Amino acid sequence: MIMLTRSYPRNFSMNEQSSKIRTLLKTGVWAAIALSSLLLFLKLLAWVLTGSVSILSSLVDSLFDVVASFLNWLAIRYAIVPADKEHRFGHGKAEALAGLSQAAFVIGAALFVSLESINRLFEPQRLEQEFVGTGVMVVATLLTLVLVAFQKHVIRETHSVAIAGDSLHYRGDIFLNLSVILSLIAYTFTGWLWVDPLMGGGIAIYLLYGASRVASQSLNILMDKELSELERDKIFKIAGGHPSVLGVHDLRTRQGGPICFIQLHLEMSGCLSLSEAHQVTVEVEDKIREAFANAEVIIHEDPKGVLERKDEFDA
Repeated sequence: MIMLTRSYPRNFSMNEQSSKIRTLLKTGVWAAIALSSLLLFLKLLAWVLTGSVSILSSLVDSLFDVVASFLNWLAIRYAIVPADKEHRFGHGKAEALAGLSQAAFVIGAALFVSLESINRLFEPQRLEQEFVGTGVMVVATLLTLVLVAFQKHVIRETHSVAIAGDSLHYRGDIFLNLSVILSLIAYTFTGWLWVDPLMGGGIAIYLLYGASRVASQSLNILMDKELSELERDKIFKIAGGHPSVLGVHDLRTRQGGPICFIQLHLEMSGCLSLSEAHQVTVEVEDKIREAFANAEVIIHEDPKGVLERKDEFDA
């Protein structure tokens, strides 16, 4: 007795929880767009008044924040669309495509800031109205802290990769802003012109590091990388913990936007009726979905002792 049981998540367009997730995702994206636009204006004003290359680097970073957040909005708007006839696994990978675009923009920003920092090291320029620049960067840091706190709540509720990547960048912006403040304070009290371009170069290196992480996470999703070993072990324990389950094998997992796809084989007694085996499967599915939000679970049931080709990668 071999059968295939497939469990779909509840309809994402009607389900109350899914509606809450969509609302949180949209709010999170628009909050990022609004804040990054405000910071872009403030930093542009501060750069014009001070001429600081470290503020310029932060300004360029905010420019790409606006672009990246807008790309996130487009990606999430598409990713939360329910599965349809042409996309039966949903549209979640749109988030990963947006992540790659973000990484490309950030790399461009980092190269621009690097060149400007090198130029300023060899041709130092005096800064003007550094107290104004410091005040603007303090305000920018406080506003970014508020956004990061809100994004943390959105990620906890939605498990969005796009928001997580955006939040990672904004968390880095907090340290970036602090480094700019430090360079302005150092210039104010010491007059050292080399601190500003040095900080700008350090920021460029950080941007490159952040871009590589976002690109790596996006590629993992696009290439259907397995969930972590910790998460896979958790699935094995949940499935194998049912008293009627005699074995678990061929576990395959991947993440597609807010949906986690999990498929596995359960081994059960061949004496169980079709209805009894189906009930065991439903109970295992429910337990897995309790542990993994918005999981789509596919379970294949095997009678214990039946020889079949198994996944060579199984632990």
